[in-house]
Amino acid sequence: MRHVGLIAGAAAAALVATGAITYAVAGDDGSGRTPSAESADAGFARDMAVHHQQAVEMSYIVRDRTEDEAVRRLAYDIAQTQANQRGMMLGWLDLWGLPKVSSEPPMTWMDMGGMASGEDGALMPGMATNSEMKKLGELSGKQAEVYFLQLMTDHHKGGVHMAEGCADKCAVGVEKRLAQGMVDAQQSEIGLMKDMLKERGAAPRP
Repeated sequence: MRHVGLIAGAAAAALVATGAITYAVAGDDGSGRTPSAESADAGFARDMAVHHQQAVEMSYIVRDRTEDEAVRRLAYDIAQTQANQRGMMLGWLDLWGLPKVSSEPPMTWMDMGGMASGEDGALMPGMATNSEMKKLGELSGKQAEVYFLQLMTDHHKGGVHMAEGCADKCAVGVEKRLAQGMVDAQQSEIGLMKDMLKERGAAPRP
């Protein structure tokens, strides 16, 4: 019976936490309204979830292609951080009762729906193409490290641009704060990756 009680208590705590999160993401602008499907809040959550997913994939690919501890540690940190943030954004869409996909082109919420062609899988600025992802999976050692750092630098630059858009346009306070946190963290990592590339006799792509 004690076991059942613990489960019930945990379930109740989860419901309370869910309610708190719902309030935090739906009501912290003071209006109590949830965002619309066409809002910057929803658009950013949808698009950045896709953007983040590719960063997670790239990070796990390079962890299997090199023994370099600095690169493996960076890849692990990026994968864990962006997977967690992706889960938060998809969770908000669930709480708002909004779809996770849209018929509109990516970045329409930024008035930049035509910025990325989607050619070869690059759905948004900074995203790697399918060919680039395939190449990353075929390289090893220093070559894989350099290519990963170059691809992730481009990826972060695209992500920073999108996050700055949400920090400016989003209405939900907790999402604006997350977006600004992404800007700060990814700009810092861009600097770190530039130094790591230099150590390997390389540089970010022009």
